[in-house]
Amino acid sequence: MSSRLTFLFAVAAGAAIGNLYWTQPLIGFIANDLRAATATAGWLVTATQVGYAAGVLLLGPLGDVLDRRRFVPVMLLTSAAALLLCALAPSIGVLLLALGLLGVTTICGQLLTPLAGDLADDIHRGQVVGAIGSGTLAGILVSRTISGFVAGTAGWRATFVLAAGVAVVLAVLLYRAIPPLAPRTRMPYPALIASVGAVVVRERAARWTLVLAATGFAVFSLLWTALTFLLSAAPFEYPVPVIGLFGLTGLVGVLAVQYAGRLHDRGWSLPATGAAWVVALAAFIGAAFAGRSVVLVVMVIVMVDVALQAQALLNRARLFAVSHDARSRLNTALGTGNFIGGAIGSAAATALWPVGGWTAVTIAGATLCCCALAVWALGRRGPLVIQALP
Repeated sequence: MSSRLTFLFAVAAGAAIGNLYWTQPLIGFIANDLRAATATAGWLVTATQVGYAAGVLLLGPLGDVLDRRRFVPVMLLTSAAALLLCALAPSIGVLLLALGLLGVTTICGQLLTPLAGDLADDIHRGQVVGAIGSGTLAGILVSRTISGFVAGTAGWRATFVLAAGVAVVLAVLLYRAIPPLAPRTRMPYPALIASVGAVVVRERAARWTLVLAATGFAVFSLLWTALTFLLSAAPFEYPVPVIGLFGLTGLVGVLAVQYAGRLHDRGWSLPATGAAWVVALAAFIGAAFAGRSVVLVVMVIVMVDVALQAQALLNRARLFAVSHDARSRLNTALGTGNFIGGAIGSAAATALWPVGGWTAVTIAGATLCCCALAVWALGRRGPLVIQALP
């Protein structure tokens, strides 16, 4: 993994994951344009994440048995087609369907991360995976800002057209840059999918890590979906471009991911994971008092992003220690669990907001953080060495 290839992987992973979040700051904007209820439009993010979980589960394992030099560009081109379908959607129902298809196809990041793990040496694997994780996080956060500005000037449909063009360019660049690699293993598709669950069932440490990862993504999605409701309502009432700008405050988490990769390489993965959850819990306790202060809101965003993105990288790096030949399948289990958690978090924010507003969201976030800390504490008591797959 040269520095140039690592950078290209990070950009491509960020662009792919960003496709899941174009609609997040635009919920009210799209609802007005398509004459739909805001509560209905709130399911746009959830539809994309559910599709993504399905795509990672059903297509992600193919990274172990197909030529990724061809497979990755094909998935990028397919996601470009889904993006254009989103741009042409005439109704909220068609848009929900198109976003679900987009989620299924925009799995490039979930293919590139284990590929980077294959190409990196053992000493620097955590650092390389951390760099890809930084690109992923930047894509999640910057996508909100980009969509806010593009929608504010050219309409929300232009956002999807722009993203489709970027996907096509990245498909060409990656086809030229990815070195030829023989498939890691050969097996029928049903056996390939079954092997994803086999390691999760057999390995206690894998299950422990996957629960922590899914909880982290649920908390992350809960916060960011609720922030759109908070910032668009009184007392803030910010327009779409301003709401999108708040995504930039989470870029501090990019630095956290870089340092987390180094902590893993030095053997500090487990204690650093626990510390990250303590920071997240403190952030949600503070969030209870941030409902009317933009300064406190920014502080909460920074703390939660730093904590959750750091623990997400540590979880991924630990799982990649399982097997050299099955990293795509392990990444499949991680990605599927993450975005099921993300879909639950988005749905929870949509359901809680009409009932209890920001207070209900902060209580839910703090509760999830406490649950994660309990899982982390109990998991450390047992054997934490993940055995390799046969």
